Amino acid sequence: MREPLQAALVEAFAEAPLGGNGAGVVLLQEPAEPVWMQAVAARLQQSETAFLWIGADGEWRLRWFTPSCEVPLCGHATLAAVLALGHWGRLALGQDLALHSRSGPLAVRLESLEPASARIVLPSSGLEPQALPPYLAELLGEPPLAYWSSPLGYRVALMANSFNLAALPLPSAQLGGQDRQGLVVMQALEPALASCQIQPGRSRQPQVLGQPADYQLRFFAPGLGIAEDPVTGSAHALVAPYWQERLGKRSVVGWQASPSAGGMVCAEAGPGRIALTGRGHLLWDGRLEGGASAPDLANWSVCGP
Repeated sequence: MREPLQAALVEAFAEAPLGGNGAGVVLLQEPAEPVWMQAVAARLQQSETAFLWIGADGEWRLRWFTPSCEVPLCGHATLAAVLALGHWGRLALGQDLALHSRSGPLAVRLESLEPASARIVLPSSGLEPQALPPYLAELLGEPPLAYWSSPLGYRVALMANSFNLAALPLPSAQLGGQDRQGLVVMQALEPALASCQIQPGRSRQPQVLGQPADYQLRFFAPGLGIAEDPVTGSAHALVAPYWQERLGKRSVVGWQASPSAGGMVCAEAGPGRIALTGRGHLLWDGRLEGGASAPDLANWSVCGP
C-alpha cells in the first residue's frame, strides 16, 4: 500500500478567512501520472490544485490542474503552494525558492507566517488591441472602453469607472470564441466610487496588506472549466503593467470583486515579470490516502496556449 501524501486547502489572496481563492496543494514524493493528478483535482473541486515534488536534480517542480484539465500557469495555487510549504516546515521564512513549471522557473518567497503571506513572481505578457466582438457589449450591458487579447490566451475588457462590476450577472454561459478561455473585465477604482463598486453590504474601499486598491476585475473562464475564478493571480500579472503605466506607479494594488473577493499588491520584478504579494489562510491540513500512481510524463493535457 502506498504511503499517504501531505495535502492542504489554502485560501489564497484572502485578506480574511473564508475568502479569496481556494486551492488544493498536494506534496508528492515523486512525479505522478497526469491522469491521477487530474482525478484528484476533480475530486477536490477547487479552481486549481497544485502538485509539488522535488526532482532528481534537487529542484522543486510544480504543476496545476483545474477540475477538468491542466493549465500552464496559475498564480493563486502557486501562492497556496508556498504557504503550504511554509506550514509544513519545508520552506523557511524569507527563503527564496524557484518552483519549476510549464511557464518556466517561478521565484517565490515566504514573507510571514502569522498572518501568512507570500511573494510570487509570474510572467506578464503584453496586451494587443482587438476589435470588440459585437455580442460582448450587449452581454456586459455597455460597450467596453477598450478590448485586448494576450499571449496567455485571455481577453481583457476595460469598463468605465461608473460600471457596477460587482453586480455584473455571471456571463460565462454566453461567452463565445476566445473569450471562453478567459475573459478579464476590469476598471479603475477611485475612492469616491469604491463604496458602490465592491460587494453588497460593503461600504469601504477594498484594501490589500493595508493599501487601498487601485483597480478591480472579475475573471470568467468556462473554457477552463471555471465559470468564475474568485481571485486570479495570472490575470492580475497580465494587467498590472497597464495600470502601472496608466497610474504612473511602480506598484499597484489589484482587487477581484468576485463573491469570494480578495486581492494582491503587484510590483515590477524585471522585464516581463510581475511580483504578486498577498495573504492566505489554511482551511484544512491533512493527508491524501493511497499515494500517487506511476508517472507518464508524455501524457500531458493542457488547457490554453
